[in-house]
Amino acid sequence: MLASAGILVISSASGVAFAQASRDEAACTALAKLSLPGVALADVKAQWYPSGSTPPPEPYAPPLTASLPAFCRLDATLDRRTGLDGKPYGIGFAITLPADWNGRYLQQGGGGLNGTVAFPLGRTGMGDAALAHGFAVATTDTGHKGQVFDPSFMRDQQASLDFAYQAVGRVALLARQIIAQYYGVPVKTSIFAGCSTGGREGMLMAERYPTYFDGIVVGAPAMRTNFSGIGDEWVSTALNAVAPKDSTGKPDTKRALSDADRKAVIDGLLNACDASDGLKDGMVLDPLGCHFDPASLTCKGAKADGCLTAEQAAAISKALAGPKDSKGRQVYPGFLYDTGIVVTQGLPGLLAGVMNPVGAPFAATDMDVDARAAGAASDPQMWLTSTSAWTNLSTFSGHGGKLIFYHGVSDPWFSALDTLDYYQRMTKANGGAAQVMNWSRFFLVPGMSHCGGGPALDSFDMIGAAVEWVEKGTAPVSVTATGRAFPGRSRPLCAYPQYARYKGSGNPDDAASFECVAP
Repeated sequence: MLASAGILVISSASGVAFAQASRDEAACTALAKLSLPGVALADVKAQWYPSGSTPPPEPYAPPLTASLPAFCRLDATLDRRTGLDGKPYGIGFAITLPADWNGRYLQQGGGGLNGTVAFPLGRTGMGDAALAHGFAVATTDTGHKGQVFDPSFMRDQQASLDFAYQAVGRVALLARQIIAQYYGVPVKTSIFAGCSTGGREGMLMAERYPTYFDGIVVGAPAMRTNFSGIGDEWVSTALNAVAPKDSTGKPDTKRALSDADRKAVIDGLLNACDASDGLKDGMVLDPLGCHFDPASLTCKGAKADGCLTAEQAAAISKALAGPKDSKGRQVYPGFLYDTGIVVTQGLPGLLAGVMNPVGAPFAATDMDVDARAAGAASDPQMWLTSTSAWTNLSTFSGHGGKLIFYHGVSDPWFSALDTLDYYQRMTKANGGAAQVMNWSRFFLVPGMSHCGGGPALDSFDMIGAAVEWVEKGTAPVSVTATGRAFPGRSRPLCAYPQYARYKGSGNPDDAASFECVAP
């Protein structure tokens, strides 16, 4: 079949026919003169990267091992302005445009409070990237420049609105327009994927921009950080009550449990729950079915390694149960018992003493949950950024959108139970599980910390699963996971409410030896 210059009609890996467009360095250079009617662009730059180029390393991410194709990177600022505080603002964004494009667009979510334009790679799993597979990928700083947890931009109204929800929507439309102009054909499949703040942004897309994307991948969403902060403070406060004092007289949360104590907790947890999935392998694949009581580790006599004092056991139980107000109402969900609750990803795990995201420890030994909850509920910024209340996704699902959630069970910042609660409420509001499973799935990742790390199989391709679902109609019953914590091992991540169980025979390190079963 003949096509216009630079366009070849091919079949993608999924079997869906796409018009694949090719562009070279000359086309990239010309992009530096980009001008779009009615769009105020500034700081426009275009740089060509030859095949095999290596992007800068990303914090907390494993090194990129995938070989990148030749591509053009476009950088620009949308609506550049000076705020009332005298600082420069504008929505910075970047798009990577592969020389041979597969017709797909991926928008990559941000992290923290954003403030920087991340390299548009579209990480799909350990060492891999959507760009390496021919996707055009876009990222944005969501309207301001600054350190990852610097909230000073929120004093500017427009910058605050851009971060909350406007920037990701504007970049989504603009990127598609630029991609279509560059290649001469429109985007065929559009995917949004992000974790943490990027997960919240993914929820924004389904809730506020329901027709913008065909598939959305939401990881560990930072969907109501004021309340998750209460949960984190609650954990530290409970541990502080049994922690020794430091040189300033403040509780040293990290010493509430010794290394031997933490090992005793994990050993006790594994003894109670490891074999429930059919195989003792140091992983709890059915975390929702795990029933572990720290009181079972209480020393029968004097305190010794391998057991806990009654006070320590009670503190752990209180910490993981989550905060309740004076009327017994759960203010934020508790945390599941899991193998990564000690320490994960270089971050303090729950039982190592949770710290807030900027690194300052919580030093109190008690807290007024009622006051903290009232303050969180009355914060206007929380209502602006939160995505946890809106559950009507009828337009998103009605146009064929597919929505995948995942969350590490050992996430010390955001409880996986909070995301599960949203998924359950969203399911109820949209016709029940039988209906919603046609367009949305939820995956728990045992052992995984916040967006990765921990004693987990934390490398998996949810983006590929979303593409298969959108383009072929193949819903992900499971997604295969691997990871550096267990070299040579793979397991299926099963769609809720199922979990992975060993079949009783076959290679115990091979995902094919497991099946997804109902609890």
